[in-house]
Amino acid sequence: MSLKVTFELEDKDLQYFRRNMKQARAAADRLSEEQILTQAAGMIDEVRNAKIPLFVQERVDRLNSLIDMVRDPEWALAPAERRNVIAALAYFADPQDMIADNIPVLGFIDDAIMIELVVSELKHELDAFDDFCRYRAEEKARNRNPDLSRDDYLAMKRRHLHSRMRRRRNSHAGSAGGRRTRIRLF
Repeated sequence: MSLKVTFELEDKDLQYFRRNMKQARAAADRLSEEQILTQAAGMIDEVRNAKIPLFVQERVDRLNSLIDMVRDPEWALAPAERRNVIAALAYFADPQDMIADNIPVLGFIDDAIMIELVVSELKHELDAFDDFCRYRAEEKARNRNPDLSRDDYLAMKRRHLHSRMRRRRNSHAGSAGGRRTRIRLF
């Protein structure tokens, strides 16, 4: 038997997570990008090796996509977007837990919430990167146009996806008609 738990966080509830993100960003200023990526990847490995609830495992997989996004030279994330992803990963490089992780099941709730917030904040970046990875995999099987190299094809797709990602982010940031307000962690 499984149980689905749903709850709503009000703005005052989200302040805790915003404060932690701000502290993580400040701490990240003392670390290099590679240190943040390595520490976040280490946390992911540590969490995966622990006996964690499925609801946490599903969210941790999305963090790996953020690390891959930054490390992927073909994706070539713009500096501003790269800083946002690194800022998000900084929290997971040195998390300040409200609930100790060694408390069975409950210890990971705050981590799962923060992952959910980060993934929500970076949804358009993640969607675009996932599509780029799919295009890259499909590129191997496509009928090649002799006038369009692999690099040209991926550059064309990357430009399109970066543009789409920014357009979606900007359109959602400015619209509040009937939709939930963006969280704004960083």
